[in-house]
Amino acid sequence: MKELLLYIAQNLVERPDAVNVTEIRHDDDLTLELRVAPEDMGKVIGRQGRIAREIRKLLYACGQRSGLRVSVDILD
Repeated sequence: MKELLLYIAQNLVERPDAVNVTEIRHDDDLTLELRVAPEDMGKVIGRQGRIAREIRKLLYACGQRSGLRVSVDILD
């Protein structure tokens, strides 16, 4: 999951080297914290949060196949 989020985020931003994903696991819950450069925050979130919403949907669906409940937090 972490690699998938890292791949998606690095392909959206101008500074892929500044992308950082932290994985926090509690039993069947997985939280992925995404950090990007401040100037790339808008590219990851998108207009009205559309891109962020789709990233969360995609990772949630992948987590369901693995029996995990996945959430994505975009931190600044």
